[in-house]
Amino acid sequence: MADTDNQAPEDFAATLERLEALVTRLESGELSLEASLAAFEQGVRLSRDAQRRLDEAELKVRALVEQPDGSLEEAAFDNPANTFGDQE
Repeated sequence: MADTDNQAPEDFAATLERLEALVTRLESGELSLEASLAAFEQGVRLSRDAQRRLDEAELKVRALVEQPDGSLEEAAFDNPANTFGDQE
């Protein structure tokens, strides 16, 4: 595998695309045992990178719903406008 295969993609979508491509290759059954193990290891790294990115995104969302007094107000992710009330 090329060096670029061992580097994490720059965005979440690219990480998922590479992970899906690895799964397809593994499911094809055409890889040797060694190539399958290498692909699996890379998949684990990509999966961990994707999870890290999701965790970071969740922290950012939580920071966005923090109230001026420092308290946190729970709000649905699909309607963040309700979180901030009438702060115009």
